[in-house]
Amino acid sequence: MSTEIKSVGLGDIPVRVVSTRGSTKRANLTAAIEMFMARHRSRLMWLHSVMFLGFLALLFLPLVLSEPPEHATPLSHFTSFANYIMWGVWFPLVFLSVIFTGRSWCGLLCPMGAASEYANKHGLQRTIPAWVRWPGTPIVSFLIITVLGQTIGVRDHPEAIAIIFGGTLAAAILLGFMFGRMKRAWCRHMCPIGLLLGVFSRLGAVQFWPKIKRHGGDAYIEKGICPTMIDINRKEESRHCIECFRCVNPKSRGGLFLRLRHPGEEVEQIRDHNPNLAEVWFLFIGTGAALGGFLWLVLPFYKLLRQRVGEWFIEQGLYWVGESGPVWLMSVHPERREVFLWLDFIMIVGFMLACTVALAAILSATTALSAYFAGKMGADLNLRKRFVELGYQYAPVAMVSLIIGLGGELFDSMQYLGLGDRDIGYVKGMLFVGSLLWSIHLGNRILARQGVITTKRWLALVPGLFGSALVGLAWWPAIFGL
Repeated sequence: MSTEIKSVGLGDIPVRVVSTRGSTKRANLTAAIEMFMARHRSRLMWLHSVMFLGFLALLFLPLVLSEPPEHATPLSHFTSFANYIMWGVWFPLVFLSVIFTGRSWCGLLCPMGAASEYANKHGLQRTIPAWVRWPGTPIVSFLIITVLGQTIGVRDHPEAIAIIFGGTLAAAILLGFMFGRMKRAWCRHMCPIGLLLGVFSRLGAVQFWPKIKRHGGDAYIEKGICPTMIDINRKEESRHCIECFRCVNPKSRGGLFLRLRHPGEEVEQIRDHNPNLAEVWFLFIGTGAALGGFLWLVLPFYKLLRQRVGEWFIEQGLYWVGESGPVWLMSVHPERREVFLWLDFIMIVGFMLACTVALAAILSATTALSAYFAGKMGADLNLRKRFVELGYQYAPVAMVSLIIGLGGELFDSMQYLGLGDRDIGYVKGMLFVGSLLWSIHLGNRILARQGVITTKRWLALVPGLFGSALVGLAWWPAIFGL
């Protein structure tokens, strides 16, 4: 690959004309994709409409159907089919897709984002408030959805799927109706899935890059063409780009062009792509929340702790913990032999938050140690900036953790290929080992960019290796069972 950079003037604004070329086959492929999308961009509304109707069917049609038999399969009952599509196909595969196509799901297929933008066209179009633009907003959104999904049984009950995803859809439409002007404030600032895909898109093999690069670093702007408020001429990061192709015009001198790159390149060169602490915190917090959402289901320790806490409440005369609460807050399905009490709600929320805090603290400590040792070995920047850069090394481990822990039905379906439980465990194990090795590689590349010589990097890599291995050990029950 060769890169030509020419300095030109644009009024008083310094810019660079950037031409990045790969192999002829790669250039021909990206040119064909750009031309195809430019030609058919106006037809995306029909694809969004089909996705929206299909999404509504998956959410609400099971509510009016009969209860599926105990041995129902995705091919014999629509409710089982809808549940499998959501958790066995969509959830795990949409995360894996970011490695190959970035956030293409968000811009081309997502019914929530499209509905939010449609509502915005006919809405109040008020200024996006500061509380929406706060970097921690999508983290809070993710935690609320993740924890509530566990307490109402979103993986098991169609009513819970309708509450979680129907409520999220309603929130996306409402936010779009209220705020922004021809923009997707929901996709940029509040979507819990968007934050996940955005962070992991930094690992992806596609990049949209300015044809005319303006100096000054990544910037936020509400007046440009980008629906997620990216100043396209200053674009440096992938996480907010939903790949809607509105900024891509093969015949234009300006705008963005599609570039293929090797997976992980952006993280390897993270200091050139607007690294920020909020993303690093999300990597730590999201991994911990997903872990807690799995472990409470399988650990005998949790059951013992629940019993001890319940006994304490009874001893204090707080008998209300033995009552069930509202269906929108906890699972109350006596017909399916599952009724959660206030005790269950308190325990699940508390356990998940405790896992989140504990894992975030451990990964923060290991990353801080890596940053400290890197400084002793001659790395540039200050401790905080080294911490932020090195925090990105956990991206592969975090992504695979979510896929293994929350996309279990994808692996369960491998039984139809003749694989037993042990074989499926080996598949999960190899996937996690691959993510561990990738994380180590990214850490090594980040340290190289920080100026740590090869012979001294091992000391700064050890804490990261320990943190990644600890995550793998914590997920052991999900990979191989207890």
